[in-house]
Amino acid sequence: MLDIKFLRENPEIVKQNIKNKFQDSKLPLVDEVIELDKQSRAAKSEADSLRAGRNKFSKQIGALMAQGKKEEAEAVKIQVTKNAERLAQLEAEETELSEKITKIMMTIPNIIDPSVPIGKDDSENVEVEKFGEPVVPDFEVPYHTDIMERFEGIDLDSARSVAGNGFYYLMGDIARLHSAVISYARDFMIDRGFTYCVPPFMIRSNVVTGVMSFAEMDAMMYKIEGEDLYLIGTSEHSMIGKFIDTIIPEEKLPQTLTSYSPCFRKEKGAHGLEERGVYRIHQFEKQEMIVVCKPEESPMWFDKLWQNTVDLFRSMDIPVRTLECCSGDLADLKVKSVDVEAWSPRQKKYFEVGSCSNLGDAQARRLKIRVNGKDGKYLAHTLNNTVVAPPRMLIAFLENNLNEDGSVNIPEALRPYMGGKDKIIPKN
Repeated sequence: MLDIKFLRENPEIVKQNIKNKFQDSKLPLVDEVIELDKQSRAAKSEADSLRAGRNKFSKQIGALMAQGKKEEAEAVKIQVTKNAERLAQLEAEETELSEKITKIMMTIPNIIDPSVPIGKDDSENVEVEKFGEPVVPDFEVPYHTDIMERFEGIDLDSARSVAGNGFYYLMGDIARLHSAVISYARDFMIDRGFTYCVPPFMIRSNVVTGVMSFAEMDAMMYKIEGEDLYLIGTSEHSMIGKFIDTIIPEEKLPQTLTSYSPCFRKEKGAHGLEERGVYRIHQFEKQEMIVVCKPEESPMWFDKLWQNTVDLFRSMDIPVRTLECCSGDLADLKVKSVDVEAWSPRQKKYFEVGSCSNLGDAQARRLKIRVNGKDGKYLAHTLNNTVVAPPRMLIAFLENNLNEDGSVNIPEALRPYMGGKDKIIPKN
């Protein structure tokens, strides 16, 4: 959410930013919120004047009564009553205007970084860099669920009977591989100085609206019926929420946390063949990283965060690339975002396995995450990035480590988590 003062003083910058994000339908909101802000400040000014006058009138009444001027005192009392009625009216008006302003401000997109490429959607994202040499083997790479079935490692039919489409049972070596990747990712981040955390898997609505836009919430979140609780779509939500309404001493920054959680997502809409199986599902597990830092340090942390994901995947012999998200592909709170994509030998292309985002002070403003610095209080910056999110990551792992005989190599970094195995052998 933008600072109302910034919008008031820079309406054309805000409008151009809206145009850059191809959200022209929101352009009238800028003038609307400026007018509401003008009314709000006028109401506040009048209310403050009336509040300031209360003591003066009280003293005046006392003085008149002491002088025996009852009629004049009664006239002042009548004015006091009128002022009180007007003040109550103004306070109600202030509340109503404040709610309207907040609602609009939460739909106006954050100012994107100047380095963000301008484009309408993810088809116009820009490749930044490749890491590792993508290989297409001289044998056919099966669909990922077919690979898993050779290990008796997945049961979609039973999951469909139990929970419906978008769920799965992972079994045997595939289930163990899934857990091994999560455990390795946890230790990988701890070794890089991040503090490990297991957060709440449900959060209240004020945290939801603090960390994401209304559109994202509607598309992603599952609500617990009858309670003010939502299942998290990613642990970033509860991890950033951990700092809600806090004042962090500047010397305690940066806060660098890595978290494990299950994630729950609606995943609305139809998807293509390659996004079936375990690619796009309602429930999965994830290792996440978040940073709360000084504003001037957020660009540096942004680069560190996506590099962590690249390094993790390369340690498992998976080629990856980074993709700069264009303006139209950025969620409203994001200042800048980079996707990490893994190579798929089957599809002969890259696909998304993680996303790194700098949200500037947008989440901090909504959640009141402040820093107590030597020159006063200011809003922190928040960032988040996927460390790894199996089972989608398993698709890249299995395809890139698959042998012609159907066995799958276990990279050296992962072997301690797989009982020392250097490969797993299919049962079928």
